[in-house]
Amino acid sequence: MEITAGMVKELRAKSGAGIMECKQALTEANGDTEEAVVILRKKGLARAGKKSDRETGDGAIGAYIHPGSKIGVMVQLCCETDFVANTPDFQELLKDIGMHIAASKTRFIHRDEVSEDDLSREREIFAHQARESGKPDNIIEKIVSGKMEKFYEENCLLDQPFIKNPDLTVQELIKQKIAVLGENIVVGKFARFEISK
Repeated sequence: MEITAGMVKELRAKSGAGIMECKQALTEANGDTEEAVVILRKKGLARAGKKSDRETGDGAIGAYIHPGSKIGVMVQLCCETDFVANTPDFQELLKDIGMHIAASKTRFIHRDEVSEDDLSREREIFAHQARESGKPDNIIEKIVSGKMEKFYEENCLLDQPFIKNPDLTVQELIKQKIAVLGENIVVGKFARFEISK
């Protein structure tokens, strides 16, 4: 099938990828634009994984104040260069992560931040609940394991389903931006403030 300039232009508009990448993806997908988008996303996410070890010495700090001014979040989002930190895509990601933290009551960025004391306490609570409900010992471990995964999903930012698109985790959202922007991006720190009665 012949790949026309119009097809390449349409795919570029949808994906943000370069001309040659779009042409190759369209050729691989036999001219199917939707399939080409999937091919580009897969390649982009693979490249994003390779960038995860690169140093993030730049970035930006963003603030999100929820309407009503009762919840506020400050986020440090790190990348490799100030050029990327000032792009609209990076700034949008910074705002989206701040909004997500405001809505989700996130406690940690990733699983490694959860202390062994916290993990032991949670496991003990989940095991006690399972025993009290009459579950046999051979099932309790599986129940605790499942509840620990839920604990991570509820408390660790990178494991949480993104509020604007629950089909994606926050980690997957960041990887998509890495694929588009071509630099490693990590959440450095965050602080969440809430006025409650």
